[in-house]
Amino acid sequence: MSAVFHPLLMPTLLFALLLFRVPAVLGLDAFSVSLRLSLLILIFVGTFMTPTLLIYYLFRTGYVKNLKMTTLSDRRLPYFLTALVYTITAYLFTYQMQGLSSLAPEVGTLIASIAVSILLVGLISLSWQISAHCVGIAGVVGVIGGLMLKFSITDLFFPLLLLVMLTGFVASARLRLNAHNPAQILAGLALGLTVSLLTVVWLI
Repeated sequence: MSAVFHPLLMPTLLFALLLFRVPAVLGLDAFSVSLRLSLLILIFVGTFMTPTLLIYYLFRTGYVKNLKMTTLSDRRLPYFLTALVYTITAYLFTYQMQGLSSLAPEVGTLIASIAVSILLVGLISLSWQISAHCVGIAGVVGVIGGLMLKFSITDLFFPLLLLVMLTGFVASARLRLNAHNPAQILAGLALGLTVSLLTVVWLI
């Protein structure tokens, strides 16, 4: 569960649901399936491949001792650099891909909100080990739930129900692995939900 629902995979999961379940929310319903798939691949490269390679580089050069980043010292630099990567990715989608940004500014907005969540995790990790897994999947729940309530999108009911169940599984897995205590799990869920819901309510 921890590997399949890794925090860096959550943006890809989120946009896969939006692009192929409710593309009209992003204003991309006129796009062909192949174009939406190409966009999803770009998001995957920017939000998963790039930070993953960066973290692996930090590991190979000794800045990170363990790829699982189980200690606070291992978590800090990767989180701040990942937040920077997400910020650059959001900038590219918002200002450099003008055709897309004019049609679907929500893409850049959502990626920027994820960057904010990662930055907050990095800041909290200066002194406390909040659950990034819970921040990630709760963020997806918050966006999907927020869009469903704001725009009365019934097509998102079953994906939301499944996501809530998966959130419970992920939280249980993190507890079972002794990766976090209940307070760190709850804090992660609260952070992910808060940032994502505020983003949908104010900016989408």
